[in-house]
Amino acid sequence: MSGSGTTSDDDPLQTAVWRLRSRACWADAAALLTPATPAAALQRAALLVERCLYTEQGWEEAEDALRTAEALALTDEERGAAACERGQLAYAATLHTVRDRADEARAALGRAAALIPPGTPGRPLLDFRRGLLAENLAHSPQSAQAAYRRAHAGATAHANTLLLSFTWRHLAGLALREGDLTEARHGFAESLRIREELGYLVGTAPALASLADTEPEPEASRLREEARRLYRLLGGVPTWLAAHLTPPTPDAATA
Repeated sequence: MSGSGTTSDDDPLQTAVWRLRSRACWADAAALLTPATPAAALQRAALLVERCLYTEQGWEEAEDALRTAEALALTDEERGAAACERGQLAYAATLHTVRDRADEARAALGRAAALIPPGTPGRPLLDFRRGLLAENLAHSPQSAQAAYRRAHAGATAHANTLLLSFTWRHLAGLALREGDLTEARHGFAESLRIREELGYLVGTAPALASLADTEPEPEASRLREEARRLYRLLGGVPTWLAAHLTPPTPDAATA
């Protein structure tokens, strides 16, 4: 998912889907899509997989949507995109300790890598998700950094602005862990800027909280309070942000 619906020339359906998605209304956004084509089925599955990562709920609905997308996929790239979502769902289940599906996540993303050619629009998202596995499941920051950099370059080449907000954020998180405060602050600020410009409300609170980790007082407290306000506004989503906001901790975000 790359922020479809954020520009004025997009069709009304995609605009509506984007607005709901950005406000943490994934189920409502998915309900607008009829999974009658590979593209619609895949987009619906991606929305429901994203809901699992942010809310730790809706696992069965995401599984059902994924099975539909996998059944409708006809081309290698469609199969690869479905495998990429399969890997993300397994990653989310492992990360949130619902069930250990790390092997499934690795296998699915490996299958996606064999089906989605380098240089194509779908490859940057795959690279980013392989970075998530490397960072959070394999605990290999060097491998994660390499994957995030590939994703960042690909997102830039394909003008995938929302994905750039994620790559900036995760590269900044690695920089913070290495003690490079200047690089971390720059990356978190870029991520926040993009999310605010796109109106990606559900991703703005995590961006504010991360930037706060690099700022002195009183700016850090101001940023965290704004993050708390948005977090409450969205009904406690993303769920994993609560521990980051109170008390403040080093960046360990997952999105």
